[in-house]
Amino acid sequence: MPCDRVDIAMHIAVHDLVTSLSGLDRAGLTDRLARAAATVTGTAYAGFVRVDPLREVARLVHVHGPPGDPLRVRPWLTESGVLKILTVSPGSARLPRDPSVGEPGFLATPVPLATREHVLIWVAGRAFRDCDEHLLSRLATAAGRALEAASGMEAAVRILRAVHTFTGGWPPPPRRPSE
Repeated sequence: MPCDRVDIAMHIAVHDLVTSLSGLDRAGLTDRLARAAATVTGTAYAGFVRVDPLREVARLVHVHGPPGDPLRVRPWLTESGVLKILTVSPGSARLPRDPSVGEPGFLATPVPLATREHVLIWVAGRAFRDCDEHLLSRLATAAGRALEAASGMEAAVRILRAVHTFTGGWPPPPRRPSE
């Protein structure tokens, strides 16, 4: 059954909703969350790892670190086996710092998300204690809420664009630069 209630006010209202909700920068949010993790734990390195639902493969989603990577954390992440550890770790993972063998110190904790994949937020660059794990765990909870809210906003924009198109699509909804 076609909808016959199409007027300019409705188009403008939907257009305004799409405009206001599509201002989210997901990559920027991820970077701000990683920077916050580094700041809260007093280190320069932080990021996110995503583990597939079968817990077979972990991949780096975001890495934040100082220019030049003085502790060589980026290569360590891919070469050390820490990603494999994260695939089988059901909770937090803490590795000690040992500069003599190139171990920068590492702490990762799960980000609670309502998805099939597992996401962990990590920090590296020094020895970590229980209080660091507690703080990172709290931050992970907030990060999970923020990332889920971002996904909800993105889904809302997609639905509103469909509504806008269905009702005639005037004026056209704004497009984000990444689209």
